[in-house]
Amino acid sequence: MDGFDSRTGLVILAATNRPEILDPALLRAGRFDRQVLVDRPDKRGRMDILRVHLRRAKLGPDAEPEKIAALTPGFTGADLANLVNEAALLATRRGAEAVTMRDFSNAVERMVAGLEKRNRLLNPKEREIVAYHETGHALVAISLPGTDPIHKISIIPRGVGALGYTIQRPTEDRFLMTRDELDNKMAVLLGGRAAELTVFSHLSTGAADDLRRVTDIARAMVTRYGMSERLGSVAYDRDPRSFLTGPNLPSPQHEQDYGEETAATIDDEVRKIVQSTMSRALVILREKRDALERIARRLLEKETLEEKDLTELLRPSQRAAAE
Repeated sequence: MDGFDSRTGLVILAATNRPEILDPALLRAGRFDRQVLVDRPDKRGRMDILRVHLRRAKLGPDAEPEKIAALTPGFTGADLANLVNEAALLATRRGAEAVTMRDFSNAVERMVAGLEKRNRLLNPKEREIVAYHETGHALVAISLPGTDPIHKISIIPRGVGALGYTIQRPTEDRFLMTRDELDNKMAVLLGGRAAELTVFSHLSTGAADDLRRVTDIARAMVTRYGMSERLGSVAYDRDPRSFLTGPNLPSPQHEQDYGEETAATIDDEVRKIVQSTMSRALVILREKRDALERIARRLLEKETLEEKDLTELLRPSQRAAAE
């Protein structure tokens, strides 16, 4: 980096997905001293990107960039390009002359949940457990204020290990979350496990990914966001990936700069948050046991329920509550 004449107009650019592992010497003044974050696009950015990729597709009258952008918060430019390709393939397979919003919606589902695995046959008991599990997620989400609306629940296996899935569709781009919103998010994740415990009085291995995600959120609340009354407004974990937003990036090793007593307290606080949230999900589902049974039985019949189906199934409960 040394020896360049600043009068020659030479500009050196570099890109990385791992800024946290760069040698600080590279980032000193006169070297790569200006960092530009190329973040995930917001809704307006997604609309602009979609206009580029949609030129290659013949669109139906209802397929508008604004509507598609509203379906895809958090999508990158590459994700949007893949979405257009997937939607076009789905339209071709059903023999359509144009790509419609239905194709884009199904393409989003494929990208989020994975490909359907209809040849992965579950026995009747497993199907029943999965149906109550997914219904638990959906019912807790519907019961809590401020959560993303449920788009679809299904007991059709998808991807590598998912035996069922619940898709929530964000209504807007979000850049921060409150303590209440994090609590609600964890409650929704634990809704499946709570439903299994409520109905069958035992637990299964189906909630493994939910537990991992809930534990990660609870630990971040304690160690990064200062949301523990016992530990106070102190950051015990300086996340080395804070510059990035990718959830699948590996976690670099970093030293623990607090003592064993504090580490034990952190573990206690994380456990307390998770247990409290689990109790909250159990209370919701026990109060709405009739709706849980009704939705799960319909899910076993139809295998997939959309938002309008859930609304219809919840009407008896809403009338009873009003009475």
